[in-house]
Amino acid sequence: MESGKFITFEGGEGAGKSTQIKLLKTALETANIPVIATREPGGSSGAETIRNLLLNPEKDWDTPTETLLHFAARADHFTTRIAPALKNGDCVLCDRFADSTRAYQGYGLGLDIKAIEILYELTLGEFKPDLTLILDIPVQIGTMRLQERGKATDRYEQMDSAFHQRLREGFLDIAKNEPERCVVIDATADIDTIASIIKNCVANRLGLSLFK
Repeated sequence: MESGKFITFEGGEGAGKSTQIKLLKTALETANIPVIATREPGGSSGAETIRNLLLNPEKDWDTPTETLLHFAARADHFTTRIAPALKNGDCVLCDRFADSTRAYQGYGLGLDIKAIEILYELTLGEFKPDLTLILDIPVQIGTMRLQERGKATDRYEQMDSAFHQRLREGFLDIAKNEPERCVVIDATADIDTIASIIKNCVANRLGLSLFK
């Protein structure tokens, strides 16, 4: 059986990742392509437990501890859910993956990127997503979207605009350094336009037929 494709969605707060994952999942299902959607931190029983610790706004983790927790969650998620699904031939859509750790804890909070890469290799070896879609949005617009849906609820959403600007720059830098894997998408466009761009990108880059 051919292994499945692993597609990750990245971007700052308010970029609309969750909406686009749902739309792509529907498109894949319509094309009779087996697919599952998952998220990070979380996605498995153990990882969801760690997620609750990480996103608790009342807990102020130091950055190294926070990063270790993210990779502990990722190890459980990958081993128990992602890897088996890919082996089964499923397409896996993931709301955030290791690029978020690079952007949030590295670019955003100042942890040495080399330390993050060591943890990545320890946890995932040479495994990488087949495609990473980075939904790019100006910080001010992302913040407005968060306000429209209600007050920011987790500790990352509550961080200041300078942090979110570093975060945005981090994602763009990651995309610049790995153009063979990453595609930057303008998340200020309307939902249907973004969905169409994503479908074309998935079809062209991964050879998945979504236009039957």
